[in-house]
Amino acid sequence: MIHRIDVRVVAPVRDTEVTDRVADAVRNLFPNAEIDEEPGRLVAEAHSMEGFSERLHEQEILDTARTEFFRRADDDGFAFALKKQAAFEGVINFAVGNPDELGDIEVQVTVHEPDVEAFVDHVAPPTEEGRPVERDDG
Repeated sequence: MIHRIDVRVVAPVRDTEVTDRVADAVRNLFPNAEIDEEPGRLVAEAHSMEGFSERLHEQEILDTARTEFFRRADDDGFAFALKKQAAFEGVINFAVGNPDELGDIEVQVTVHEPDVEAFVDHVAPPTEEGRPVERDDG
């Protein structure tokens, strides 16, 4: 199955923070992202969520991820926010509610192929009793 996606990651950089450290936080979760520095923030582009998906499986938070992805999904893609502090540690922690003082990492995923639901199923498969459910393709 071909996946064509664009991932845009925006991470605020506060005056008290080291830009490289924020870049590391983004790379921890999106290892193949190309990161550009802009005033007060980093903007990263990626075309894969494989590393992110592996982390979701390791942390066993597929159901949480699916909920977050579909909460802000439309026909073109989905968006979610991540806690920056957790990302420094290489941990996925979805930001829900008020951003903390460091600001949250905002992720916007545009899905060109196949479609949003199929891509979410790929990144964070549906689970039964906490285990990913494999879908038969035929």
